[in-house]
Amino acid sequence: MDGDFAPVGAICELARCHNALTYCDEVHAVGMYGPTGAGVAERDGVSGLVDVVEGTLAKAYGSLGGYIAGSTRLIDAVRSYAPGFIFTTALPPPVCAAASAAIRHLRYSGIERILHQENAARVKRLICDAALPLLPTDSRILPLMVGDSEQCRKASAPLLEEYAIYIQPMNYPTVPKGAERLRITPSPFHTDSQTDHLVEALVNVWDRLGLWR
Repeated sequence: MDGDFAPVGAICELARCHNALTYCDEVHAVGMYGPTGAGVAERDGVSGLVDVVEGTLAKAYGSLGGYIAGSTRLIDAVRSYAPGFIFTTALPPPVCAAASAAIRHLRYSGIERILHQENAARVKRLICDAALPLLPTDSRILPLMVGDSEQCRKASAPLLEEYAIYIQPMNYPTVPKGAERLRITPSPFHTDSQTDHLVEALVNVWDRLGLWR
């Protein structure tokens, strides 16, 4: 929720010292980070240290479903003993085909990742220039802090109804009470004019609700 990165390599080294398994949730990172889009662990060069990687076929891959990757023995154990897997209906073939096509494309194409980082950097710069309360972050997840659940809802509604901008309010229990925020996630294909429209709309909403601190 804060758009920060875990020190994956350091955590893996600590786990190795204590004979512990590591489980890395990459659902917000697959397709977006690393030379082939495998995630933050690949970007940091520590994929081989992680025992279990969780990913999603939604989000960057635009399909449906999720997965874990690990050793043959570990995956066999999950396949044999996890009721959540045993009793889950298999994904339909068209969904699998769409996910496979997206993975193949993003594995070899880096232009989307480059555009994504460039757009995120531009949005971040404009938000900061407008003095909006952006939480410091190194990732493309941009948390705009509000600090009140009712005000967060009131900020989200006019963005959609008046400006055709959908930004979901993040309230408790997703975030701690007092840390409510709007979470902005630019895509690789947002244009400069759309970015300008976003920031102008945010400033207008902040003025209307008196959210400046």
